[in-house]
Amino acid sequence: MTTKNGLQHFFSERRHQQALVIMVFSLVPVTLLVLFTYLPFAKMVEFSFFKMKYIGPRTFVGLDNYAQVFSRTDTVKALLNCFYYMGAGVIQLSLSLFFACLLSFKLKGSSFFKATLFIPYLVCSLAVGFIFKFFYSRGLVLDTVLQGLGINLESLPYWLKDRAVNNYSIAATSIWRYMGQSMVLYIGAIQSISPEFFEASSIDGATQWQQFRYIMLPHLKPIVALTILLMIKGSFSAFEGPYVITYGMNGTATPVVLMHQLAHEANKVGLASAMAVVLLALILLVSWIQKIIEKRMGD
Repeated sequence: MTTKNGLQHFFSERRHQQALVIMVFSLVPVTLLVLFTYLPFAKMVEFSFFKMKYIGPRTFVGLDNYAQVFSRTDTVKALLNCFYYMGAGVIQLSLSLFFACLLSFKLKGSSFFKATLFIPYLVCSLAVGFIFKFFYSRGLVLDTVLQGLGINLESLPYWLKDRAVNNYSIAATSIWRYMGQSMVLYIGAIQSISPEFFEASSIDGATQWQQFRYIMLPHLKPIVALTILLMIKGSFSAFEGPYVITYGMNGTATPVVLMHQLAHEANKVGLASAMAVVLLALILLVSWIQKIIEKRMGD
């Protein structure tokens, strides 16, 4: 009876009831998170130390798989291809910020242009890949437009085969696709700024550039940090575009495309797992450097 009364008293307190409710409602999602995220990740790290296939014997090789990630030509090239997408991401974020500032004011047709720029983000990733595969194909949309401008077809490169331009071509698709998403985030942040700031600055004679620099930009700093982080993550994890458009051929494979080919076609599961761990480490490293830069700029 004493124990029973003690439990009743324990659960009669509000803070204990709240803790119990939180634990009960968190049990299922936390269990699913552990089963389908943390445990597979732990197994992937384990696989990265073995030379193995999905089925068959395993041979412990230590850090040999990690050494291959930085010594094989295809893996190094795939990691370097991420910088094409980072460059495109910088352009995309700059254009998003420009259009967000432009369309935040009451302009005729601004709603139409907002919807037009945001629609590409709603298109299925695979559909985007097929659209641009057709767009870049020899003699089709892009070549036809350039020929209409007076450029000879023979002087144009093969946009998806020429190694000098194919990665630029594929990375440019991300500008079209994700510009609307970033623009909407920026517009939401700009519209949350009190109009009193702009009214007071106008009375003081501030130009639109000064309003952007001293009013908009400080308020946009958290959103800018978020979009940069998403851009970095997206640059390292680009998959649908290069996979659908070129299947990673002619030097266009990104780390995720190459991991798919190594694991599912070449049956080099250990090497693919090691590459995934390296990719995660690079994303965390770049994110950490970004945080340091933001902190110093803020100070």
